[in-house]
Order: sequence, then structure tokens, then C-alpha cells
Amino acid sequence: MIRHFKDTESSDNILDVLETDGAVIVDSLIPPSTAFKISSELRPYLEACPDGLTNFSGESTKRVGALMARSKGCRDLALHPLINKLCAKFLESFSDGYQLNFTQAVEISPSESIQPLHRDRGVWGEYLNRKIETQFSTIWAMTDFTKSNGSTCVVPGSHKWDKDRKPTDKEICFAEMSTGSVLLYGGSILHGGGANITDSEKRLAVLIHYSLSWLRQEENQYLSCPPEIAAELPSELRDLMGYSLVNPILGFFSPYDKKGIELVSPKHIFEQ
Repeated sequence: MIRHFKDTESSDNILDVLETDGAVIVDSLIPPSTAFKISSELRPYLEACPDGLTNFSGESTKRVGALMARSKGCRDLALHPLINKLCAKFLESFSDGYQLNFTQAVEISPSESIQPLHRDRGVWGEYLNRKIETQFSTIWAMTDFTKSNGSTCVVPGSHKWDKDRKPTDKEICFAEMSTGSVLLYGGSILHGGGANITDSEKRLAVLIHYSLSWLRQEENQYLSCPPEIAAELPSELRDLMGYSLVNPILGFFSPYDKKGIELVSPKHIFEQ
């Protein structure tokens, strides 16, 4: 089973369960009215988006990215204090910072089949030691998540398995949760979108993933949200997206059109 906590639960207790189980749900972290507002911001993009073409992306599933550029509500989710506190503690053994890695709205429609189970760390191939946790991921419920409408499938404990071990049906759990709740999990746990066997329900989620600051981001934040849009965002969100230096000089640039200015932080472009 996947453990559920209230937002008043101590961060240490939540992190303890993440360590043992690999996933946890925090119930009602935002009110349904906020989820509805975010859904409304995303609706024009979802309506214009075609369904996927494979069983992994989903043949009855819409996927929309660039959420920091497209949705004010999603920006607030990315900066949520509890999420960032948990993320910082979860990843602190592997890096001196973390970054926004990936943003996507995922709407699963009726007739969708189950997504193949996978580990998100797979985007970096087999090159990272599995003792290194790569990321901290969130799936926000913009609608109720039920077993029948495509609730995310999770295999608790699989982050500690041999990478080739396959789960039995009894080991697969469903992240059923109410609108405004959030599923938290690490990059090493097996999971996947569920099948939608309803007649008319659509299941909408907002995925916001964070990763170690020294890894290449899965979503190129500087193209998804270019400087002219990023300039309008809070500085802490720009830092999270990678418009800053880390470790201590990763991410510098040299302004090609200016002489005498070299090896500067991306923050430089917003200070002019």
C-alpha cells in the first residue's frame, strides 16, 4: 500500500516513509479550487495537443510541457514550501543543490491502457551508480485519482530491488487520491500511468520533477521557458530552473556580444 499523510505531518516522518517505501501521498496539499484554476490554465494547451502514438506515451493520453511558461499556478506548485523542503533533504546526500528537471501535464482519457512500469532515472541511462538517487518527483492530482480512471501505478519498495526484478500483480499499488493531493516518489521506484476503464472520466495530473543540480535536465528549461519569459518570473523560480550557477561554476556563460565580460552567472541577463 501507499502511505497517506496530512500536510501537518512532520517532514521527517514523510522522508522516513520515502526511504522505506519509495513513495508517499500527501493529501489535500492544495485546495480543489486551486487545482481547478490550474486545470483551466492548461485546458487550451491540452485541447490543442494530439494524443500520444505509443503505449508508453499513451494512445489516449495528452502530454503538455513548458508549464513554467504556460501556467502561473504550476509555478506556485514548483515553489511549494513543503515540496522544496522535502526535496532538499531527500537529495542532500548526493548534491549541494537541486533543480527543476521536468514539467508536464498528463491527461489520461477513457480506453487508455496501463503504461509500462519504469524508473524515471532511466533517462540518464545506465551510467549512474544506483546508490545515487537522481531525483525527487511529484504528481499533483488536478482531478480525483481512482483505480478505474488511470491512477498512477506504483511498486512500493522497488527502489531497493535488483534492477531486473519484475513485480507481481499483488505488489503493484494504485495511487488513489483526491483532487489537490500529491504523490511523492524517487527516481528509482517502478511506476507508470494506470489504465482508464471508465466511460467518460478524464484523469488530469501535473508532473513536476526535481533532480540533482549537476545532471542535465530532462526538459530543456531555457527553451521551454526562454529568458524573455523567465524575466517575468520570481528569481527563486529562475534559480530553480537553472538560470543560476551551482557547484560553484556549473552553468556559466560568456555574453557573445560583449567584450570584457566572461564566465558570468545566468542571473546577469536579468540584472541589466
